[in-house]
Amino acid sequence: MPVEPLEETKSKYNAILDQAADVLRMEAEGILKLADRLDDSFAEMVETIFSASGRVIIGGIGKSGIIGRKIVATLNSTGTPSLFLHPVEAMHGDLGIVCQQDVFMALSNSGETDELNVLLPSIRNMGCKIIALTGNTKSTLAKQSDIIIDVGVEREACPMGLAPTTSTIVLMAIGDALAVALINKRDFKPSDFRKYHPGGFIGQRLCSRIQDIMLTGDEVPLVSEGSSMDAALVEINRLSFGVTFVVDSRNHLMGIITDGDIRRVISKRKTLDGLNVNRVMTKNPRRVGPETPAYDALNLMEQYQITVLPITNSKGKVLGLLHLHDILGKGAFKFNGRR
Repeated sequence: MPVEPLEETKSKYNAILDQAADVLRMEAEGILKLADRLDDSFAEMVETIFSASGRVIIGGIGKSGIIGRKIVATLNSTGTPSLFLHPVEAMHGDLGIVCQQDVFMALSNSGETDELNVLLPSIRNMGCKIIALTGNTKSTLAKQSDIIIDVGVEREACPMGLAPTTSTIVLMAIGDALAVALINKRDFKPSDFRKYHPGGFIGQRLCSRIQDIMLTGDEVPLVSEGSSMDAALVEINRLSFGVTFVVDSRNHLMGIITDGDIRRVISKRKTLDGLNVNRVMTKNPRRVGPETPAYDALNLMEQYQITVLPITNSKGKVLGLLHLHDILGKGAFKFNGRR
């Protein structure tokens, strides 16, 4: 079997990579343009859903329906009760799940999805507010809605312009934006998240006591008070947590040195020469005990934007270290969506 020349293989791979990069840029561009044209309609949607005593009922067909189910899942897991209603099934009895207190959200890029539009008069007669997420603000769907969110895109990433690609990414992104806005509106905390995920990995970790998940022994970076900053740097690099604890001769916590502390000192003095850990450390850092529930520790981390907590006993003796990743898994969490 002939082997393809290396240069031809590279050329073929480069073409594939270029195409993939173009798709990602197009979809990113669609989201950025959506961000630029957000207006009061989005805020009105958030306020309407927040103040509703019922649920968010989301309807859509095809790809929009799939995105609708994802939005429902995200809303449910972050404190906004939601249901997906298939428009066809709704016209054959499932409409009975909708009540006057609910808010109905209709998803259709064209705004001319017959199976969805035929349902709207019945939804209206029940007294529900209707929100349209559509790419056509002059469509039949838009005309029957109380709030219109324009999620239109200039072009699909699909080279034929047929398969929903950019439009579905934009629709999913606006659903995430809605969920995050409601998280902040409800002051939804990690401990609340735990209640909705009792069976998953995150829920199980948040139900734990810190003593069950903390790091101990050689996995805890420690330097003695009075040590040189060279010794502190060695200890910080040894475990790559970005911190080391400073302790006295009885292993009592005296302070903490983080990468941020070091950067701040260098920005002022340009060097660490001549400094010991006592001059760089943050004294009396926040700490928790081993019996503390993991969700309380997580709330503390969120409040103060920290990723590492010393674990001490009642007398201040260091027992271990808790890292954010040990609670929620690497890369799984951002503080309230902030970066």
